Amino acid sequence: MAGPYAQSGFRVGFDWGPVGAEVVAGDIVAVVDVLSFTTAVTVAADLGIAVYPYQWRDQSAVAYAERWSAKLAVGRSEARSGDVSLSPVTIRNSQGVSRLVLPSPNGSTIAKQLSDSGATVIAVSLRNRRAAADWVREQGPDQRVVAIAAGERWPDGSLRPAVEDLWGAGGFLSALDQDDLSPEARAAVAAYDAVADELLELLYECAGGRELTQYGYPEDVAIAAELDESTSVPVLEDGTMFRST
Repeated sequence: MAGPYAQSGFRVGFDWGPVGAEVVAGDIVAVVDVLSFTTAVTVAADLGIAVYPYQWRDQSAVAYAERWSAKLAVGRSEARSGDVSLSPVTIRNSQGVSRLVLPSPNGSTIAKQLSDSGATVIAVSLRNRRAAADWVREQGPDQRVVAIAAGERWPDGSLRPAVEDLWGAGGFLSALDQDDLSPEARAAVAAYDAVADELLELLYECAGGRELTQYGYPEDVAIAAELDESTSVPVLEDGTMFRST
């Protein structure tokens, strides 16, 4: 018997973070990390760049990038001219990059975790939420779809639900136009619908947007707010890299 947290009996589900990704299984799982992993992945996909998710930005990441002949993204604060970081701006301004290892403690980590689950994993942001929903519908009516909001981390390592990821997941689920949503998925859709006309302003005013602006990355927030401007649907292939369909 399925546990009470699995949202079984519903075709469309929603949950938070790495633990939610383990508990609420789907045939197709949309990882949503609006500020900034999945937004960065969609920007890369628009440019034809394959993204290799990775959890840690350490020496193992260096070896991983060398293994795939890929450029390793540096930390935002470390980026200099010509470097690529988790900032979508640096990806958009990059030249000659075809493969990118993109470490992230939230969205990237969840994507890697899901790579062994047997699910089809896609990267979803506000930029491509409608294109991703269209792609999911093309996969057939029998697919169970789950959106996982990545969230952030408090200093003690616990999950900090990030409202921008709730909006991103809800926007994607809203675009699916399905009736068979779990209560959790319905709540995410309602959260998106409540702010859809004010997304840019509220992305700047939410905690994550204020943090990026405070640290000097307001353009990253603006890119995250490019609603439906991307037609790319990055799919995790062989558990190693996101490539656009």
